[in-house]
Amino acid sequence: MGDLRPYAVAVPAPTSLFKRLLLGRPFRSDRLGETMLSKRLALPVFASDPLSSVAYATQEILLVLTLGGLAYLYLAPWVALGVVVLLAVVVVSYRQVVRAYPSGGGSYEVASRNLGASAGLVVAAALLVDYIMTVAVSVAAGVDNIISAVPELNPWRIPINIGFVVLLAAMNLRGVRESGRAFAVPTYLFIAGIVIMVAVGLGRAAFGDPPVAESAGYGIEAERVGLTGLALAVLALRAFSSGCTALTGVEAISNGVPAFKPPKSENAARTLAAMGLIAIVMFSGITALALVADVHVAENTCDLVGFTGDCAADPQRTVIAQIAAAVFGGDNTVLFYYIQAATALVLILAANTAFNGFPMLGSILAQDRYLPRQLHTRGDRLAFSNGIIALAVIAGTLIVAFDGSVTRLIQLYILGVFTSFTLSQFGMVRHWNRALATERDPAQRRRIHRSRIINAVGGCLTALVLVIVLTTKFTHGAYLVVIAVPLLWLMMRGIRRHYDAVRRELAPESADVMLPSRVHAVVLVSTVHKPTLRAVAFARASHPDTLTAVTVNVDGADTRSLQQQWEEHDLQAPLTIIESPYREITRPVLDYVKTLRRERPRDVVAVYIPEYVVGRWWEHLLHNQSALRLKGRLLFEPGVMVINVPWQLRSSATLDVDRDVHSPGESRRGVTTTPREPLD
Repeated sequence: MGDLRPYAVAVPAPTSLFKRLLLGRPFRSDRLGETMLSKRLALPVFASDPLSSVAYATQEILLVLTLGGLAYLYLAPWVALGVVVLLAVVVVSYRQVVRAYPSGGGSYEVASRNLGASAGLVVAAALLVDYIMTVAVSVAAGVDNIISAVPELNPWRIPINIGFVVLLAAMNLRGVRESGRAFAVPTYLFIAGIVIMVAVGLGRAAFGDPPVAESAGYGIEAERVGLTGLALAVLALRAFSSGCTALTGVEAISNGVPAFKPPKSENAARTLAAMGLIAIVMFSGITALALVADVHVAENTCDLVGFTGDCAADPQRTVIAQIAAAVFGGDNTVLFYYIQAATALVLILAANTAFNGFPMLGSILAQDRYLPRQLHTRGDRLAFSNGIIALAVIAGTLIVAFDGSVTRLIQLYILGVFTSFTLSQFGMVRHWNRALATERDPAQRRRIHRSRIINAVGGCLTALVLVIVLTTKFTHGAYLVVIAVPLLWLMMRGIRRHYDAVRRELAPESADVMLPSRVHAVVLVSTVHKPTLRAVAFARASHPDTLTAVTVNVDGADTRSLQQQWEEHDLQAPLTIIESPYREITRPVLDYVKTLRRERPRDVVAVYIPEYVVGRWWEHLLHNQSALRLKGRLLFEPGVMVINVPWQLRSSATLDVDRDVHSPGESRRGVTTTPREPLD
């Protein structure tokens, strides 16, 4: 068979040096318990997003209010108070969730069990979108603070953003516990820095020496003037919806309950309470300092009257940067750089909340067959590697598409959060209604009544905020989320229908498996060499009903030489020669196999294909791929089994395989190491 040659297969090295350096050595499955988190480590892992969002939540409120100039900044305290009340209600509500549903499904599980599968998928789609936005917004906001300290980096904004996304993905691929250790110190340094800054700033104000921001003397050219009545209410509601970014990430703890050390639910509830208290203190303090220091910011830097730089090229400093400079006596002090470094770092690391929540939720959805099963598989370090990589790729694409602009990205933010908040809270109300129907203990019934009231209030508030966010942000970019969530919902329903259809198709119709009437072995050969001899020997060892070696005659001289060698070696298998006047290989073999099947429909044809296993990439170029194409076509033929018979060339011994698994002699006896696909 002149053009048919055993095709090359390179066995991938399971332990590449680069991968080990980047991720570390793989963990055994029985070490999963060692990756569990204490409350001290869980706080930075799961709560860094809501804790860090205080760095830009106040700024977003001020940016919206200053659309009307400086006249409407008096609304800022009331808007901030509304955000604080909402944050407290949501935190208390989610404490009920982590206690009632400790399996880690969070809002998705609550909605699915109590409101139905469709509602659960809406929550899942909203959360997946929000996790993606968390990475994009948090990293972009962190880079903004870096540029506020070092403005010369502004031209490199996009590469810096992408670099941080890659770094975060690599850290999370190393495992949840290691990422928690790496992120704990920056998070606690940020909390300490903000608390110190708030204490010093408010202390100075109390003693008659209030800090003054660098922008205090700036005026702002108003885009909207003379707002009253409904227009003023819309401005205030829009500012409130922007400030609600402080609530992003609150649900991550409810999704990550399985990662806590026992008692899981109680530790998660306590961590959630600590996160809420710290976030409220920091957000309130920063908002108060921004108003005391008279910070003035605008969406367009050129709208700042008195700005001394090039408004088209020089970005305005963030609110945090201006407050730190005002409180600590300038932008060249150690404490100023400390605040900027801690803020930038914790904002970037806040994306870690999504890098834990997205893969966990993706794994649960994959287990329920709403997403590809690969997302349910843990990687070398017992992390959900496929979900981490997918999140990094999508978030990086968004950063590039929106030029790393927090103002543009944040318009797509929080809509998904409040969708999941609302459905999960109403789902919890139904959960408590069911519990009351069976509970008879008076003390437990009082506890359930209290929990139901908490979740009902939370559901009503978050539903109201959802309407506000949708109406005030829709034309500013939120419409993209309104499109994305239904598309994700339809995609997940389609995936589930596919898996269900495949399961029905593959379900056995009876307990008995019908055996084939006969098995016909066909060995494809091109010349008489060691791979051919092994293939024939293996075919004979399987004891088929018939055994035939097949070659395609594309060159008369080669075919006659093969016949002579076949007779000399006495291989105890007849050689069938298929004519091919047009020098084709694939079509004649397929026709031959189809003929066998057509004559005996209940028989099985087993086709044996010798293959080379090589260790160098360039060796693939030196070996013909016709057998590979033939194998691909045979796989689609019903009643045909394709058996690869490998032969390892010496070059394959150079691969970095685990020599502890196989004895030295096994490599020549056909034992190979190949990646194992997950069973479906």
